Amino acid sequence: MRRLTHIGADGRAQMVDVSQKQQSARVAIAKGKIKLHSRTIELISKDQIAKGSVFATARVAGIQAAKQTAQLIPLCHTLPLGEVKIDIVTSRNGAEVTCTARTVAQTGVEMEALTAVVVALLTIYDMCKAADKRMEISNVKLIEKKKEPIAAVHLSRHSRAKADDRREQNRRRS
Repeated sequence: MRRLTHIGADGRAQMVDVSQKQQSARVAIAKGKIKLHSRTIELISKDQIAKGSVFATARVAGIQAAKQTAQLIPLCHTLPLGEVKIDIVTSRNGAEVTCTARTVAQTGVEMEALTAVVVALLTIYDMCKAADKRMEISNVKLIEKKKEPIAAVHLSRHSRAKADDRREQNRRRS
């Protein structure tokens, strides 16, 4: 059986040592849903929820939560987040929150993305609880996680910048 990385030889919980790992560009995408009554969605869209702008507040809460993940999840590393993006899309029976989190670090950013989604959903729940007694949070999951060597990311950005420059020069010539 494979040894668990967060359990030491003595059986105690431990933070994984990532100090010898190379830094990589990392991205994680997480999603979750909240079931809302159609009347609640209408109130949100008309900005008529008493506590204020529901989705704007949920976005800020999700971003703040991602930044606080290491304080909430005991064995998570503190990460320098480069981007935390929260998207909220409504449907006729609720809303879906998606978080894309990016960093350059020695460990992944999936816990930050998941934490952001959960807190954004909880914020929607909190702000709408007076209007909707049947809300349900569900399907919180990691959709994707990627890592790329930093050199590949810089090269890719450099190549894109050069291509943008060439397009701009061609546009000016036209």
